[in-house]
Amino acid sequence: MGWLPEDFEHPLRVPVGAHHHLRPIRASDVELDMPAVMGSQQRLWSIFGKAWGWPPATMTIEQDREDLLHHEREIAAHLSFNYALFDEQETELLGCVYLDPPEKVGADAEVSWWVRDEYLGTDVEAALDGVVPEWLASSWPFTAVRYIGRDLTWDEWLALPGIR
Repeated sequence: MGWLPEDFEHPLRVPVGAHHHLRPIRASDVELDMPAVMGSQQRLWSIFGKAWGWPPATMTIEQDREDLLHHEREIAAHLSFNYALFDEQETELLGCVYLDPPEKVGADAEVSWWVRDEYLGTDVEAALDGVVPEWLASSWPFTAVRYIGRDLTWDEWLALPGIR
């Protein structure tokens, strides 16, 4: 068995509170993703920069579209998953959740997420923080999820031995 069972079907929509939801991101979301990412670029770089080199300060919309297309293809192949957090009408992208196969020993999935700067400390962030672990426990076949940036810092994660 690989990272996921052959017959696993990933969730297509996950409610987050009364007015928001998660769904797999698509390249066509670039017009909503770009302002979300670049509007929070400095904070996102402080979180993900050392590990992922993302998001670069000079990212263009074309680079973002390519990145989202890469995520869309990985989702289709069940290699990894990027879920975007949207308002009900999908007029605003408020953050993302990443579900990845483990790169480090001791977990069967590595998960991280973020919200736009203006949603830090709000009910939206609290709802997402509550939903993600519950959703993974109820809808995914993982038994040892590592929440990077939550259960351990990114520096602690980087220091763990790799499995590949």
